Amino acid sequence: MKYFSPDFVQFFKDLAANNRKEWFDENRKRYEKEVKNPFAAFVADLIIAMRAEEPELLVEAKDCIFRINRDIRFSKDKTPYKTQCSALISAGGKNHMATPGLYIEFGPEKIAVYGGIYEPDANLLKDVRWHIAENTNAFKKAYTNADFVKTYGSIKGEQNKRLDKDFLEAAAREPLLFNKQFYYYAHLPTSLYTSPELLPTVLKTYQVAEPVRNFLRQEKKKKK
Repeated sequence: MKYFSPDFVQFFKDLAANNRKEWFDENRKRYEKEVKNPFAAFVADLIIAMRAEEPELLVEAKDCIFRINRDIRFSKDKTPYKTQCSALISAGGKNHMATPGLYIEFGPEKIAVYGGIYEPDANLLKDVRWHIAENTNAFKKAYTNADFVKTYGSIKGEQNKRLDKDFLEAAAREPLLFNKQFYYYAHLPTSLYTSPELLPTVLKTYQVAEPVRNFLRQEKKKKK
């Protein structure tokens, strides 16, 4: 199934050059037809496809899609609109950035597929570090999986310069314990927007990360 027309990309290019409310209001119907509605349909179908392997994924597209409006309250950039659309598909939806799931950004220059844990609070970060420290071999096996490396490269994240002394011995074996986030991403070509292979490709990219995703989810499951 094809979800987007070539105007999906062109809309965001035009928006980048005219990022103001007056222009957006004049092009709102175009936005709804070429961007908002097709993206919602894509996310809804992607959730259904993911639910085939994850029956606990009971969210709907509206629970996962972020608004195009930017939060400019604390930003130096006062342009009112994002120049991409995005969604976080996980059991908690868009309000649970620390839940390992699938985050996608569709923009004019790339399709980005993300996963992992991006914004853990202090307690979750400590729990994840303990999980890694106690299972370093399993963690390394997951992120050195050949398909994961080919698709995502490596696990990313800002790092602490110092680490609690309880983790130092394990950190000598696994330097990723210094990470404050544990995320990964892949970029796909924008030619997929108008291809029936878009959904299967995004789904396959998500599935490749299953070993890492399952490892990171194990800590959260232990807390239930």
